Amino acid sequence: MIRHTLVVLALASMAGCGWHSGLPTYGTVPEFSLTSESGKAFGTPDLDGRVWVANFFFTTCNGPCPRMSAQFHKLQTMTKNSPDLRLVSFTIDPKNDNVEAIAAYAKRWKADPVRWRFLTGAPEAIKVLSWDTFHLSEVGGALEHSTKFALVDKKLQIRGYYDSLDSNGLAELASDIEKLEREIF
Repeated sequence: MIRHTLVVLALASMAGCGWHSGLPTYGTVPEFSLTSESGKAFGTPDLDGRVWVANFFFTTCNGPCPRMSAQFHKLQTMTKNSPDLRLVSFTIDPKNDNVEAIAAYAKRWKADPVRWRFLTGAPEAIKVLSWDTFHLSEVGGALEHSTKFALVDKKLQIRGYYDSLDSNGLAELASDIEKLEREIF
C-alpha cells in the first residue's frame, strides 16, 4: 500500500512538470509580419506554437544559397512526418526579391507551400530579423549572409544554429527538431 501511494504521488508530481529538450536558448524572435511567396502576409502568428527553421538567402545568389536551398529541400523531405514543422527562408535582398521572384524560387526548389515559406518585406523589418535577432546576415549592398540554419521552438525562442554546409549538420538539426516537437513547457 505504501509503495502504491508513493508511485501515485510520484506520477502526480510529474504531471505538473514539463519535459525539456536540454537545448540552449539564444534569444526570442520578435513579432513580425512580412509578405510570403503567395503575396499574403505571413509572420509570428503563423509560427507561434510550431517548431520552425529559418535561413537567409537571396534569389540571385551564385554562392552558397543554392546549396542551402538544396539542404532545406532535403530537410523538408526528411521531416515529412512532422506536418507542423515550418521552414522559413527570408530574403536579404528585398529590393530585388519581390513576390514574383521568391515565388519562382520556391517553385524551383519544389517547396511545399504549407511547410516551406519564402518571405520578403521592408529592408528594415528584414534587418531586425537577419541581424538584430538571428545575427546571421546584414541587409544592404554587400548581400552577405551566414550559411547557418536557425532552429526556433514553439515559443519563438531560438534554440540552435546548424551549419548547412556541414554533412552532419542536417542530421543533428533533424534530431533537435524531434526533441523540440516533444518538448512540453
